[in-house]
Amino acid sequence: MITILLLAIPLVNIVMLFVWAFGGGANPSKANYAKASLIWAAIGIVLYIIFGVIIFGAAMSSVSP
Repeated sequence: MITILLLAIPLVNIVMLFVWAFGGGANPSKANYAKASLIWAAIGIVLYIIFGVIIFGAAMSSVSP
């Protein structure tokens, strides 16, 4: 329950995920969960950037000079 509460706080969640994932004292299942969450976050950020570039490019190509 405390893990979910800490992950709901902005910026604290990123710091805690890195601490749990790469710190030596975390439970192995919590460390695996943190690593998986960081991987999913990275995938989401990459997709967000790709779609943003595509949409921005489409919007800029439709604007006449």
